[in-house]
Amino acid sequence: MSPFLIHAQLLADCHVLGRLRCCHVLLHKNALLPWFILVPETSGTELLALPDRERNRVMRECTVMAAFIQRHFHSTKINFAALGNQVPQLHLHIVGRKPGDACWPRPVWGNLSTASPYSAAELETIRSRWRTGCEVLD
Repeated sequence: MSPFLIHAQLLADCHVLGRLRCCHVLLHKNALLPWFILVPETSGTELLALPDRERNRVMRECTVMAAFIQRHFHSTKINFAALGNQVPQLHLHIVGRKPGDACWPRPVWGNLSTASPYSAAELETIRSRWRTGCEVLD
């Protein structure tokens, strides 16, 4: 069995944080918003076409990530999407939002005109918080 590979565009756009039970966890490089991307380890390309059990596991991890974002970034709204228009590999966007953020109330797609990279210290803080605050139990 060949190793699971994350699409090159996702790797170019994101920092790899690690893995939950069935999804790889990425953090979008633009620090203007807490924008996480989960990449389920599956050959399926559509969330709604996954078998029920697999889809439920993936959604559970999305729920855990959403709670993490709300807790650690004080987000009052979570945007969630499985677009796949430019990257065919199944990946799920979980974005923390709140009034006054970089593109509120517009969607993040196409409305973040500037980019702000994470500093090494910010990235390490997020990694550390994620490792201790995002446990998924069966």
